[in-house]
Amino acid sequence: MEDVYVTDTSYYYNYDRREEFIIDVVTCIIISIGLPLTLVAIYCLHSLVRKDHVAPIYVINLLISDIIQFCCMIGFVAKPEVPGIDLIYVSSLMASVGFMVCIALERYLVVACPLWYRSRQTINISVGVCVLVWILSPVCLITLVFCFSLEFPVIILYILVLLPLLLLIFFLGGTIAALSASISVPADEKRRIVATLVLVLLIYTLLFLPRPILFLKEEFRFNFLPVLFNGFLRLSPLADLVLCVFMRKGAIDKILASVCCCRMDSNAFSSLTV
Repeated sequence: MEDVYVTDTSYYYNYDRREEFIIDVVTCIIISIGLPLTLVAIYCLHSLVRKDHVAPIYVINLLISDIIQFCCMIGFVAKPEVPGIDLIYVSSLMASVGFMVCIALERYLVVACPLWYRSRQTINISVGVCVLVWILSPVCLITLVFCFSLEFPVIILYILVLLPLLLLIFFLGGTIAALSASISVPADEKRRIVATLVLVLLIYTLLFLPRPILFLKEEFRFNFLPVLFNGFLRLSPLADLVLCVFMRKGAIDKILASVCCCRMDSNAFSSLTV
């Protein structure tokens, strides 16, 4: 079967026509589901910002980066000759990672340093952080390209890839430790905060992390694994919508409460058995 050379997310690999068709169909399904839901989520969160709520600003920017990814996916399916579309897509992915770290940091500060957070955190500071993330994303991308062109030590690339993972793990551990000693935070809020941080860590670990790690390994560049993990990257905007659901009060609290109750019941049964 004739091979077709396709450029996607600045990673190069060979598709045959059947694989290309399947990936295009999956991408169209992701766009048709995710794009309208993302626009609705941005509209709903914007109403919270107008009520002087600070936290949704990072989530809104995360969803904006998802919209940029959806637009790039449309370009990948239509296959027009758009220069720089791969760089825009990878830059938006990096921005998504940056905003996920900001969300985890914000949740950590709410629990670990509540007085400092309430006195220092304002909408202007949040907007400034978001602008910094949007600036650093293409800068990091240019740094990666520069490192590859000059054959810099691979350890620098690993640091850029693993740094968000280490930060997310630190924020999760610190938040759990602070929540265990806190008596002022309601139980449902504790469950929501921990669930949000766990979901952010899972999104980065399962959807974002495997592809750059494989890209650093020469023997995997032309294997089927890069194709699979590029598909995982395209699922990340849908995972961000699930993250928005976990951050809002509502029906998800009942699910988390039931999960925690089941865990407590199992622990009680184990203690009785012992």
